[in-house]
Amino acid sequence: MSMHVLWDTAMASLASSISTPSGIVAVCSAGVAGALVVVSSFVKTMIPLRCLAVGGNLGFLVYGALHPSLIMMLLHGALLPINIWRTAEMVRLTRRVTAAAAEDDLSGVWLRPYMRSRRLKASRVLFRKGDAARHLYFLASGQIEFVEIGEIMEAGRLFGEIAFFAPDKRRSLTARCVTDCTVLRIDETTFKQLYFQNPAFGFQVVTLVTSRLIADRKRLESLMAANAPRAPGASGTPETVVLGT
Repeated sequence: MSMHVLWDTAMASLASSISTPSGIVAVCSAGVAGALVVVSSFVKTMIPLRCLAVGGNLGFLVYGALHPSLIMMLLHGALLPINIWRTAEMVRLTRRVTAAAAEDDLSGVWLRPYMRSRRLKASRVLFRKGDAARHLYFLASGQIEFVEIGEIMEAGRLFGEIAFFAPDKRRSLTARCVTDCTVLRIDETTFKQLYFQNPAFGFQVVTLVTSRLIADRKRLESLMAANAPRAPGASGTPETVVLGT
């Protein structure tokens, strides 16, 4: 069949489709949906891509209903709720992380929906110094001791993030359960998926990790200042020790 015949057939089909008001709506809906699909091929971030997919699903659903096509209606009817749910999920995550960063909330509660739970008995070692850092953790209940420094962490805290992002990915301390604990964890693969789906998530996480490091440094400076020896005749206020940056 020649191109000329194909063109004539297509034009005849188009003329037949737009011969009624419903046909015009159907063709316009399909045209908009097709344009959204083309635009989505140039989008690099996931939330705009999902929004374009929702628009495309709606357009093709309208076309399938007005220009009856059961297969098209079933396909895009199934894809539409999935795309809406995934879009809403990523928007909620972005809002949680943004709110946590704005409020200096270092707990990591916003990561809980994406973490897997694990129960550990008292005295169980979660990880040892020098182990590979394959997970980021959140302590949901119980107490954990960092053995080398004798510090005990209460529930409601994110931990293990420094080694998780460190170049060598090695634990610098041993974490041991003081009591029975419930620990949530997220692996590197899942974390990367969240990042690539929404780069704003990754940026906010970096902000939170940086805030944790700054807070730790300030505590260390205060401790060193409090323990610094005073020269004879000096005032009662110890001199602040400033660490290198």
